[in-house]
Amino acid sequence: MIQSRLRLLGRIALGALVLVLATTSTSAQTAPAANTSGPGYDSRWDFAALYSYLGVHGADKVSFLGTGTNPITNYSYSSVNEGLYVSGAYYFNKSWGIEGAFAAHDMGRGHNADFNSINAGLIYRLRNDHVTYFAHALIGGVDMNGPNLNNTTTNYENPYHWGTNLTLGGGADYQLPKFKSISIRVFQADYVFNHTNFGAPGVPTTTGGLTVTNPLGGRANLYNAQLSTGVVFHFGSIAPPPPVTLSCSATPTSVYPGDPVTVTGTAGALAPKASPTYTWSSTSGAVMGSGPTVTVSTKTPGSYTVSGKVSEGDKAGQSASCTTSFTVKAYDPPTISCMANPSTVNPGESSTITSTGSQRQNLALTYSYSTTAGSVSGNGTTATLSTAGAPSGTATVTCNVVAADGQTASNSTTVSILAPPPPPQPMSKSLCSVNFERDKARPTRVDNEAKACLDDITLSLQQDPGAKLAIVGNQTAKEAKLKSTRKDAAERAANTKEYLVKDKGIDGSRIMLFTGSEDSKSVSTTLVPTGATLNTAGLTPVDEAKVKAKVRKPIK
Repeated sequence: MIQSRLRLLGRIALGALVLVLATTSTSAQTAPAANTSGPGYDSRWDFAALYSYLGVHGADKVSFLGTGTNPITNYSYSSVNEGLYVSGAYYFNKSWGIEGAFAAHDMGRGHNADFNSINAGLIYRLRNDHVTYFAHALIGGVDMNGPNLNNTTTNYENPYHWGTNLTLGGGADYQLPKFKSISIRVFQADYVFNHTNFGAPGVPTTTGGLTVTNPLGGRANLYNAQLSTGVVFHFGSIAPPPPVTLSCSATPTSVYPGDPVTVTGTAGALAPKASPTYTWSSTSGAVMGSGPTVTVSTKTPGSYTVSGKVSEGDKAGQSASCTTSFTVKAYDPPTISCMANPSTVNPGESSTITSTGSQRQNLALTYSYSTTAGSVSGNGTTATLSTAGAPSGTATVTCNVVAADGQTASNSTTVSILAPPPPPQPMSKSLCSVNFERDKARPTRVDNEAKACLDDITLSLQQDPGAKLAIVGNQTAKEAKLKSTRKDAAERAANTKEYLVKDKGIDGSRIMLFTGSEDSKSVSTTLVPTGATLNTAGLTPVDEAKVKAKVRKPIK
């Protein structure tokens, strides 16, 4: 009976295994092919068919009183060297799953061991290259018989009872390199605890002098060591989650210093409930902000590279990195034009200098000016050139502009400074005339009436120490005819000089004497300043060595 049960349970387990294999094979034909080998393989289903040894430790404690006078209290079980262990495991992920197992350890009638258990529980595995280590904890039921007492006179045996079964253990599987779906279970070592209550002992019945089988009753608590080995079949695959991805982009990709750049990271394959962490760095400039979008400051021209990282954890595949670049262009240099108005000035005059500066990016501009002659003032778009004290010639004015980024530009314009006009040429100036008509007896004598005129002449000579005086004596035509040797004109000039020298103290070397052609009894005077010339046309110099001045005497 026991063997028939074992065969039945074995057939049921084998049928279930074949059914699962067939179902899995059909699913595998319709589903996409999964990776079933190598470091990246984690099967969805594992089915094991194992040879199993059960080392039994414990006894059935009974209180049956036999035919003798001594009570029988303990019946021990025997270990089972031959057994079958089949299991199927379904994994939720690469490590954790649930397992169902059937174990049959049966030595047949007449032996103290017959165990058939069905269990289910959790299983955990840890794969390392081609070796997978596992641990499981199962709980279920065991259908076991009690130990029998078999001798020539008695044959007592507890019938099959269901009890509690607890299995704790683990082992190691080696995946065959050439058979991707098959592993060898190198070992499986389990601690198995069985507890079965056979109830109260029965009363044996003797028929024909032989005691027939009756239950012994009692309780069995067994502490067993179960060792198994065999073959494991793998089906399906737990595909690892797709690796996290991260792409970066910079907007805009080309800016000028000071313009901010926005960098955006776009992550892919994040877990639905993940709270990703972003970190950013830049080869230049400062990164401001956190999260998928940050701002990078720019200061100096050049190429900027920004690196980003998104992370869901510390494991591989849960983080990704990216880089993006942008360019910070140098500002365009400023330009400036320069113009002077007027461009020609007289000495001491001013000219307005106008600058027109520009910079393509509209940076702030600062102006300054310099000149090679004169002085320039102003620091805006206009300045003033002063030529006071500047020599005649060309003054070059340089207009300078500095943009906010430090770049400069210059331009120049010229202002012509005219030579100063020559000083006015000294001119001879006619002074007063002296009349000699009044003294008929002494027609060449300087009389008192002439003193006012000569006083004015003296004052003019004193005011201009470098000036000279030209005295031109004249005579009438009648005087010229009366005496051919008469020199009234020359004498009148000499007498006038004599008065100025003797009476007024004028240096005689400053006085020039001439005779003129005017038909009159007079002397005309001309002041000749320093640098002036006297027009001597029509004048005849007086030879003072031949003409002597007469001393001025009063009339008697």
